[in-house]
Amino acid sequence: MSTPAAKSFAWYFYPLRWLLLALAHLPLGVLYGVAEAGYFLLAYVVRYRWKLVLDNLGRSFPEKTDAERQRIGRSFYRHFAQVLVETLKLESLDPAELCRRVRIQHPELIARHFEAGRTVLALGSHAGNWEWILPRGAVEYPGRVYGVYKPLSNLFFESFLLGLRTHTGSVLVPMRDTLRDLVRRRNEGRVLSLLTDQAAGPEDRPYWTTFLNQDTSFYTGAERMAAQFNCPVVYVNCRRVRRGYYELTITELHDGQTTLPAGSNLLTEAFARQLERDVQAAPAEYLWTHRRWKHKR
Repeated sequence: MSTPAAKSFAWYFYPLRWLLLALAHLPLGVLYGVAEAGYFLLAYVVRYRWKLVLDNLGRSFPEKTDAERQRIGRSFYRHFAQVLVETLKLESLDPAELCRRVRIQHPELIARHFEAGRTVLALGSHAGNWEWILPRGAVEYPGRVYGVYKPLSNLFFESFLLGLRTHTGSVLVPMRDTLRDLVRRRNEGRVLSLLTDQAAGPEDRPYWTTFLNQDTSFYTGAERMAAQFNCPVVYVNCRRVRRGYYELTITELHDGQTTLPAGSNLLTEAFARQLERDVQAAPAEYLWTHRRWKHKR
């Protein structure tokens, strides 16, 4: 299975495509100036999902004052605007420059499974710059990086983001094809990346736990796949070191050799605890505009 081919989009999107491509070839320093303008619009003019951001922060950090939570919210918008221009920059970012800007801690925790022909499940989240994780991994492990994604309904943005995310050689797998992809490639040494911090609905057989002081549902598909296919599982945290520079820390959650207890959700709970600590350490770098807690137990 290869990355899905981008479908053609309406002609009136072409001027927007040309504009975005032109912006992508500007130096990052200039793009950060664009990001500052975007931050001002998002946080002070449009106030994009500002109430949702404050609600999420209020429930997640009840011990903080209103002023502290508002400062985190505004810092988040600045970070979010920077992530947007950094994602756009993937179109022209040299792989060597990407490696310089994103350092990987303990890459051997993934690579050591390749010779045994195992698929490593890499569980990530919408923290730091989540859009740079897959392209950086594709440079580190050439020809071995796959990412699960949810296709967009807008054909233009689906095509454009597909090109950015696969620019360094990664392969994207539509979410609905994940199980089929694992069956077909079960003996290939590779890594399959999943962002598993989104809200899981009742149809997803979620695991419920307390996360950031709230009853929270998590996807359990990765745990079930790890048990069925004996996949090693790692947690990947993306942390911003400074503007435009990140560090990926890989933590092993399961070696792929020991048997996982049926229905235990040990890996999902371990993921939730790791993510909680990382969000608490750098709250402004998490995606607070997401409706994370829209489902109830």
